[in-house]
Amino acid sequence: MKKLLLIFSVFPLLSPINGMSQILANYDEDKVPALILSDPFVSEKGRLIQSITDWEKIRRSEIVRLFQDKVYGQIPSDFEAISFEKVNETANPYPEIADLEEVNITVKRNGKSHTMRINFFLPKDGKGPFPVILLINYLPKYADGTLVDEAFWPVQELIRRGFATASFHAETVAPDIAETFQDGVISTLYPEQIGQANGMKALGAWGWGAMRAMDYFEKHSKLDSKISVLVGHSRTGKAALWASANDPRWAFTYANESGCGGAALSKRKFGETVGAINRRFPHWFADNFNQYNEKEEDLPIDQHLLPGLIAPRSVYYSSAKGDQWADPKGEYLGLQLGSRVAAEIYGKKAAFDQGFEDLEGPVHLESVGYHIREGKHDLTWEDWSLFLEFMEKVEK
Repeated sequence: MKKLLLIFSVFPLLSPINGMSQILANYDEDKVPALILSDPFVSEKGRLIQSITDWEKIRRSEIVRLFQDKVYGQIPSDFEAISFEKVNETANPYPEIADLEEVNITVKRNGKSHTMRINFFLPKDGKGPFPVILLINYLPKYADGTLVDEAFWPVQELIRRGFATASFHAETVAPDIAETFQDGVISTLYPEQIGQANGMKALGAWGWGAMRAMDYFEKHSKLDSKISVLVGHSRTGKAALWASANDPRWAFTYANESGCGGAALSKRKFGETVGAINRRFPHWFADNFNQYNEKEEDLPIDQHLLPGLIAPRSVYYSSAKGDQWADPKGEYLGLQLGSRVAAEIYGKKAAFDQGFEDLEGPVHLESVGYHIREGKHDLTWEDWSLFLEFMEKVEK
């Protein structure tokens, strides 16, 4: 297997295949181009970044702006009012171990309002405050009216382990449909974002929803919002990472099999590519991201810079061996390279020493963690349990 050439550059360099159309997905490591990546520790003006102050005042803001302009689009933060209303619409599926709060979160801006719903379970026994886990659920609301799919969101086990846990369906903030994604929070509260090359798209809207859930958690007397976890799988893993990069209130961010535009390095051109994801899901990313269809080498950033925006808070990635479309190696490399900010700027024990091919089990370090399991693209109890092991180690 050929070795990867990792070259850090402040400026994008052209690949010899620039301009060629990639039709078939590549699953051959020998066809992965040399990685030419932006250096997290060199500013756009060539300044060497060596301190927390330089990182937070100079380099971090540059990287946030680049991701906002070139990849994800904006997440507007302004609104006039927010209110929380508990409703009683659905029977509690776990009355013996948990209290259920169905909460409507209503946000007002410029005379208009949008309401999203979170389904929230708190341990019945104990006074708290409880740590809280929020899952951004990419699945549509369940047709039979149930609130939970335990195979995907293991509420009972989380409650038994002392967590409060909540979820919201992404479609209640922005429909996951190219033709109608604007019909939620975007057209109602932030219509000026429509048509902007770096305007808010679905991933940003779902991240916005997670932020509003956190607004509720902060005011809840039975929660310790400082021990908070934001979880996303696949498309919502991408949203969770971008939300956490914009909102420092999340102590842990867990992205499961988030692939292209999430954990995986775009410039590897392995599995799902920028062009493939933009054509299939044109409503997820900023319009500017289309400039890099089949031209990933021109990207001024890549996903290895994303974990640094979350540091020194904890970030965890996971992959599945049968999910080559999401590029497990690219996900691992994104975190391995991205953990340098936690290690070199914040002094965390976060350096990944093992190569991807040498992994023999989960990697659980001071503020970063990773695992890969057998199986296909899914969020399983095995994934949850390994993440919770990581979280327990960090909390100690």
